[in-house]
Amino acid sequence: MKVLVVGSGGREHALVHRLGQSPSVTQVHALPGNDGMKSHALCLAWDWRDTDRLIEYCLRTEIELVVIGPEDPLVSGLADQLRDRGLLVVGPGADAAQLEGSKIFAKQFMNEAGIPTAKFHIVDSLESCMSAAQHFTSPYVLKADGLCAGKGVVICPTEDELRAAATDFFDKRIFGDAGGKALLEQFTPGWELSYLVLTNGEEFQPLPIAQDHKRLQNGDRGPNTGGMGAVAPLKLDTALQERLDQEIVRPTLVTLQRRALPYRGFIFFGLMMTPQGPSLLEFNCRLGDPETQVVLPLIEGDFGMILKELSTGRLRPLQIRSMHSACVVMAAPGYPAAPEKDLVIEGELTSATDSSYFLAAGVRRVDGHWVTAGGRVLGAVGLGSSREEALSKAYAQAKQVRWRGLQMREDIGGGTR
Repeated sequence: MKVLVVGSGGREHALVHRLGQSPSVTQVHALPGNDGMKSHALCLAWDWRDTDRLIEYCLRTEIELVVIGPEDPLVSGLADQLRDRGLLVVGPGADAAQLEGSKIFAKQFMNEAGIPTAKFHIVDSLESCMSAAQHFTSPYVLKADGLCAGKGVVICPTEDELRAAATDFFDKRIFGDAGGKALLEQFTPGWELSYLVLTNGEEFQPLPIAQDHKRLQNGDRGPNTGGMGAVAPLKLDTALQERLDQEIVRPTLVTLQRRALPYRGFIFFGLMMTPQGPSLLEFNCRLGDPETQVVLPLIEGDFGMILKELSTGRLRPLQIRSMHSACVVMAAPGYPAAPEKDLVIEGELTSATDSSYFLAAGVRRVDGHWVTAGGRVLGAVGLGSSREEALSKAYAQAKQVRWRGLQMREDIGGGTR
């Protein structure tokens, strides 16, 4: 079958790469993809928002399955439009995608479902934010309601910093309408866990558990980013695994059904593990990045057929490979605030072995040279029989290329449970 992946980043390249290994998949298309994917997919140089063109292309070229990678098209209802024309899609419709599209919707959903989460208050002005802050203790967390490309969450150690963040949100409108309303949330200490499941809205299959490293610099210092690397699988004891399923996942599915919100796709649970137990930070209605890069290589079998069956409502049991994976993100100078673009990349991006390779997140091919085209530029992936071997291969892969000002953590996997 022919499969179309919607998106252009490292997560989508991971999907393209894994689907290309599926016996049932004869051709992979990517919209728009990026130049680094072109060895694995036919990339289409136009925008998914041109839905008439997208649907006409799928019907004309006999695309059998569409896999939507990023959150924007899901929240905008692309899956609904495609399904209305009879296409098979992996990804929730717009109503269910509000789990990610609106932080306020998600928090209210968590409360209805009885899912443990931090105390919060909805605010819509500097005055309401500072008034509500009197009921919280520092540090404070301010979250823009809408999608902000991963930049709408600010941790504020002091009231003055909260005041500055609220001024940015409500007076300077740095996030536009997405920050017109926000959540003031109690900071939750602990360690983060990424729990991803594949679900048809009633049943679910857990994916290997990954741990992402969000901070830019070694030792978990510096600003938060979209992710500087990840490892999988994390080994959880049986009791904790069961607790996650009973307290987080199953209440989510029950509430989706009670609200009549069909769901065929991935749910990403961003969790903080506290001394009192798991606390849900956020939902994502798609795979995470860079978690996808380390999770997909661990799934055994025909991944294309797994997703096609899911798109029809059938969820088959997953088989997980007995191995480890690691991804080291290589970022441009200035990331995450103001990444530099068009820097020449020295080395060969197509360098690969059976157990190590690059996934392209933000690259372009210009006049015969590879150049940077985003904040996160490449993901160096390594596979091995142990976490140490996987990390060793990922870092060895990363050494194959370089560019001026390259940012890369050297401690991915350190402190991982």
